[in-house]
Amino acid sequence: MKEYKNHFEKLEKIKAGKISLRENIEFFLKRIREYSHLNCYNFVFEDCIDRADLIEEKIKNGTAGKLAGMVVAIKDVLALKDKPMTCSSNILRNFVSIYTSTAVQRLIDEDAIIIGKTNCDEFAMGSSNENSAFGPVLNPYDNSRVPGGSSGGSAVAVAADLCDVSLGTDTGGSIRQPAAFCGILGLKPTYGRVSRYGLTAFASSFDTIGPFAKSIEDIAIVLEVISGKDEKDSTCQDIEVPEYSKYISTDKKFNIGIPKEYFGEGLDPEIRDAIQKQIETLKSQGHNVIEISLPHTEYAIATYYILTTAEASSNLSRYEGAHYGFRAENSGDLIDMYTDTRTLGFGKEVKRRIMLGTYVLSAGYYDAYYRKAQKVRRLFKQDFDKAFEIVDVILTPTSPTVAFKIGEKSSDPLEMYLSDIYTTSANLAGIPGLNIPIGLNKDGLPIGMQLMANQFEELKLLQLAKLIVNKENYQ
Repeated sequence: MKEYKNHFEKLEKIKAGKISLRENIEFFLKRIREYSHLNCYNFVFEDCIDRADLIEEKIKNGTAGKLAGMVVAIKDVLALKDKPMTCSSNILRNFVSIYTSTAVQRLIDEDAIIIGKTNCDEFAMGSSNENSAFGPVLNPYDNSRVPGGSSGGSAVAVAADLCDVSLGTDTGGSIRQPAAFCGILGLKPTYGRVSRYGLTAFASSFDTIGPFAKSIEDIAIVLEVISGKDEKDSTCQDIEVPEYSKYISTDKKFNIGIPKEYFGEGLDPEIRDAIQKQIETLKSQGHNVIEISLPHTEYAIATYYILTTAEASSNLSRYEGAHYGFRAENSGDLIDMYTDTRTLGFGKEVKRRIMLGTYVLSAGYYDAYYRKAQKVRRLFKQDFDKAFEIVDVILTPTSPTVAFKIGEKSSDPLEMYLSDIYTTSANLAGIPGLNIPIGLNKDGLPIGMQLMANQFEELKLLQLAKLIVNKENYQ
């Protein structure tokens, strides 16, 4: 197993000669081969070992970047120059990226080492990581269960110690829900905190890039590095990025909101009890716990799936076989080629969402669905604005259940979509959310708890999470 708890401890051990970075990378590569049955990597870059000696020398002479020696896996929807980028789809199976995404480049610039690209639901569309052209990813706690989606590969890579940290993306819960199912930390930043340049678009007004890790310190330092203004993304905000890693320790007492709508019917009793135990502990530590209301919560799934499928329908129209990626052969005219390419290249869930999105944008239905959903989205933002007038952080379950069996929800899309019932609101409102592991259920499966804060207040999430994790109440 790893000989360190977080990146800072690893750095100190490398400086002291107690860890060889080359041997550390060889450890991960060997472990990836041993745990290949989890299917969490689409591609492993064994040539990453070539950087080890160079970066180790930089660490020892004091010229290394903030992330020197950190071994990172990235979701296969993020561009890395001269490496494959498939989005776990047959339509891009042989595509090689010609540039590197901003978030990934910022990792590299700080001397992180990219070890591979992780499996995910096709085009990041799914809650279970079963919708992949590379096959399903398996949960490391129980291989008969899903790891969550869409960033299941990134979550499993961290949970199984197949890298130090990973990057995923979160459009409606795709970082937080897999983190909950795999028993690790997963942060969805504020929309606009991290550049989306080089991220393959699913729903452009929802998509966010964020880290998975086993320590708050690692989440903090990675967020610190990948955040900040980027001229290549007009939605990326020019707002000062705190030195998260320096300020995550605090003795502050928080006002914590508990939304009554998140603890109703459908929540697994074991999850409810585990979270209630956390709430009581927080009260005993002097934090102020307040019941609040987020009254539009019941409309979250409907609103989310109208808007994101509409955006997906538009974004995925570029994949037609004419410019890049897979092209169906022996088709008739141009329209036949488009039809055959998309029929053969896209999986069932992607086709479903394109069709739903095209429907809600079509003449006669735009006003009834898309325009109305945009208005409801504004109401979600108002709900959270009102709540954050009286609380610092909102505490909820991350998912209504623990990891479910592979195939259990595949035949019922609506039941699958309801897996995201507690996470989509943060994306609708553009606020940050963090999953914290708080223990195991009676079957040994991880339970997750979600913290949400106001826009660009990720530091509050990290500070409260560090208080919770350091107390090890969930052990």
